[in-house]
Amino acid sequence: MSKKVLFINQEISPYVPESEMSMLGKMLPQIMQEQGFEIRTFMPKWGTINERRGQLHEVIRLSGMNLIIDDTDHPLIIKVASIPVSRIQVYFIDNDDYFQKRKMEENEEGVEYADNGERAIFFARGVLETVKKLRWTPDIIVCQGWMSAVVPLYVKTAYKEEPSFANSKVVTSLFTKQLKNDLGSNFKQCVAFREVKPELLSPYNDNFNFIELGKLAIDYSDGIVEAGAEVNQTLMDYAKAKGLPIMGYPGAEDYADAYKEFYANLLGE
Repeated sequence: MSKKVLFINQEISPYVPESEMSMLGKMLPQIMQEQGFEIRTFMPKWGTINERRGQLHEVIRLSGMNLIIDDTDHPLIIKVASIPVSRIQVYFIDNDDYFQKRKMEENEEGVEYADNGERAIFFARGVLETVKKLRWTPDIIVCQGWMSAVVPLYVKTAYKEEPSFANSKVVTSLFTKQLKNDLGSNFKQCVAFREVKPELLSPYNDNFNFIELGKLAIDYSDGIVEAGAEVNQTLMDYAKAKGLPIMGYPGAEDYADAYKEFYANLLGE
């Protein structure tokens, strides 16, 4: 039986401009599918994505759930599209407050959004709730970008009893630093959900920034990938100190075998 890999991406080309992360977001699921894996791919529905050009459409049966963050209801909207040529299907997490008419981490003036932490929390929970609705059971969950950094925490705590995730291995892919500012002082409060209480995050600084977010992801991951040519060294050193399985940077081309072997080792094959 083919193994299942869930890709939770911050960026996927061609829906956002080409970058090291968006190209990997596009190519890695395609390559892993060609290697015989069954895949599902998610990303945020950034407000810069042209829905008509990208041929996105809402999936009514998956939409409509409300996620409560910091005592406020936020409706979850799920859209779907297929990447041209490869026909890889992408699920988009959308919400009027967090994503509609808004860019990625910063606005038109280059100022980072004050609620980036909440956006990451909404995205993480939105993906996990949708995968549950799909009745899909990933063997491996691959998290790419700061937007996916809360996923490992939730998978290993709030969702650990869920049949979809009880046996999933979580991989965090490290890139260069992406956020300049911290996520505000209420991040720990906003992340609270089921078993995740603010005090669970007491080992981390009260003001979560990119580094704290990365440490949180690493602490709840089963393996780490050096996914870029210039990875944040602080986080790389942190992962090494934890003694986690680490896949070194495999280069920008011909990386299929490296990922396939790394996934197999994590699954004990």
